Amino acid sequence: MAIKVLHSGGVIAYPTEAVYGLGCLPHFWPAVSRILTMKQRPVHKGLIMVAATIDQLLPYVEFPDKSVKNRVLATWPGPVTWLLPARPIVPDWVRGSHDTVAVRVSDHPVVQSLCRRAGPLISTSANPAGLPPARSALKVRSYFPRQLDYILTGKLGNQDHTTEIRHAGSGKIIRPSG
Repeated sequence: MAIKVLHSGGVIAYPTEAVYGLGCLPHFWPAVSRILTMKQRPVHKGLIMVAATIDQLLPYVEFPDKSVKNRVLATWPGPVTWLLPARPIVPDWVRGSHDTVAVRVSDHPVVQSLCRRAGPLISTSANPAGLPPARSALKVRSYFPRQLDYILTGKLGNQDHTTEIRHAGSGKIIRPSG
């Protein structure tokens, strides 16, 4: 059902490494717009994309050189999100006001399954701005009682905190885990 909802331009919630995420296909502006509204998140901040494999992300990102690629691939699949130069195919609403896009190859089995069947997804924590990320389907429902098209239930991964975000070129931590 989640795949059908995604392909029809819907918004779902699903378990990730540490918290429930909100997701949709990145090229469906109406769905991305709904997520931004639900989270009270400005479009200029950009969003994270998750994938099942590096091959799914190659149309969206560039690796400036081999050392950057090696640094990134050493952490994937896993709970590190990297900012990489965005290719022109990446919509402005995914990049925000940046020339990079935040991407992760997840090792979470639910995320892996969704992305294998639907392709890369928008993945942002399931919470309105200023509130803690949802760690259960019940909490997702309490935050967004009528705004979601589908909630895919399942176990969270082994992470205690949201994923770390690093700049691929410098390796600098942009957002620490948690």
